[in-house]
Amino acid sequence: MILTDNWFTALSENEDGTYTFISGRSGIEAFVESGKLRERLEIAWTYKADEKGLPADDAEAQTMEEVGDKLRAAMEKDKLAIVTGIYTGQGKREINFICRNIEAFGQRLNDTLASYPQLPIVVNAYDDPDNQEYRDLLELKGEED
Repeated sequence: MILTDNWFTALSENEDGTYTFISGRSGIEAFVESGKLRERLEIAWTYKADEKGLPADDAEAQTMEEVGDKLRAAMEKDKLAIVTGIYTGQGKREINFICRNIEAFGQRLNDTLASYPQLPIVVNAYDDPDNQEYRDLLELKGEED
């Protein structure tokens, strides 16, 4: 299986007038259907938001991008975990992964972030054997897998 780097974006206006930018991964159906990535991990980063719910501080926004890129590279190098979607809005960025092994993910997360000061993140793990969150995300694109 080849991991592609195809993404789609969507913009959602929230009830409070703020926005959420959504980036979703396309072309990973073979990984989803393999049944090997049965866990979903969500990394939520709380940030200071502007009036539209987006990052108010350019330096923090840049750090979020840098950390996200490093985590993606670290997790995807051997397909331990694959980023499926990124949601940014309402003062929070969520990066969703589908994963093979939660313990290995946690160790690699700690190793990857060791050079940073403590970040305002929370990691949540979910049993998602059917990758339902990812399938729901694809509906934003109008794509069935």
